[in-house]
Amino acid sequence: MGHHIHAHAYDRLSQRLNRFPQGAPPTELLFRILSMLFSEREADLVARLPIKPFTEEQAARAWSMDPAEARAILIGLADRGLLVDLCQQDTTHYVLPPPMAGFFEFSLMRVRTDIDQKALSELFYQYLNVEEDFVRDLFVRGETQLGRTFVHESVLTPENSLHILDYERASEVIRGASHRAVSLCYCRHKMQHLDRACDAPLEICMTFNTSAASLIRHGIARSVDEAECLDLLQQARDLDLVQFGENVRERVNFICNCCRCCCEAMIAARRFASLHPVHTTAFLPVVDADACTGCGRCSEVCPVDAVKLAPVVTRGGGETGVAVIQEDLCLGCALCVKNCPAKAITLVPRPARVITPLNTAHRTVVMAIERGTLQDLIFDNQVLWSHRALAGVLGAVLRLPPVKRALATEQVRSRYLEAAVRFIQKG
Repeated sequence: MGHHIHAHAYDRLSQRLNRFPQGAPPTELLFRILSMLFSEREADLVARLPIKPFTEEQAARAWSMDPAEARAILIGLADRGLLVDLCQQDTTHYVLPPPMAGFFEFSLMRVRTDIDQKALSELFYQYLNVEEDFVRDLFVRGETQLGRTFVHESVLTPENSLHILDYERASEVIRGASHRAVSLCYCRHKMQHLDRACDAPLEICMTFNTSAASLIRHGIARSVDEAECLDLLQQARDLDLVQFGENVRERVNFICNCCRCCCEAMIAARRFASLHPVHTTAFLPVVDADACTGCGRCSEVCPVDAVKLAPVVTRGGGETGVAVIQEDLCLGCALCVKNCPAKAITLVPRPARVITPLNTAHRTVVMAIERGTLQDLIFDNQVLWSHRALAGVLGAVLRLPPVKRALATEQVRSRYLEAAVRFIQKG
């Protein structure tokens, strides 16, 4: 594994990946990963694909080949989870997913023999857990992040329920999905190959809606009905796993059931805590110091080390501990509330409501503005010189001073963009 990969095809594929807001820093490790997943010819072809969903006819034109040949290549890539095919009425659109959440995970969401999953897992571990650039870029670049936390619904009081919306409940995401699928947890599967996995269940991560339909179609995930999916959700909660899902309100594509030791999101939340890599729930836990017994159970189960025991002198002169919540680190998952035997921790609404993008398109545009890649979304066909030139002009505009960029971001977050997104999707 010490050889160097300098093939131009993988360079171009890396450049294509980084036109999307969720990119991947181009390092030697990335090129090794890409060379395991894509042949050199496939890398060259995929590098020419647009960011927005495309048909086989559009791919055929970009590749200068017969549509039937293009279709066979596209299906082959989708079979391996490198593309996602979205079937709508009589038309199939394809999209190249980002590395995460995307084809990195898909490569380990089932057991495969066509690639060396142990070697791939070792590369992923080095790229994500040892090198810091990719995880930092994925989780803390910009204010709008990929994922958000779901609250543990069983601890919600009637008063709390007045402050929670349906999209903030994992159970409602499951009930409202058009398709539901379950697969191997990418994170624990990766760690299993490195002999570092915990004993949390492997087949428990969930995919929904059109993404689930594609993964089911290609055998990457297993179709489940609403009842089984809700049972798996309850199993995850019983095991104190954290629900981490797509940061959108409509048609959520995934919910992972995360442990603190293996899962990338929880590791990032601890590593980059002050930069808020994961969006929180709408709640914060509050400790009743008089009722707290100092047992430390809340601190043990917290996935991001947001609960500490502060020493307190008792009336008799002894010393005990009282739980203290570090609010700037807390995800609001409520595992501490669930696990407090003294019932000394309760939930209260956060002072300011957490902003969640409308859908994937809305989140992608906001992330693109924050990360300086909006020009690549708007002028997508960079095979054309005119698109490359216009993207360069818009890129210069986006390099305005921070105050002006912040104003643009707030405008894009506004209800006007939401209305525009809804109008485009209906058209």
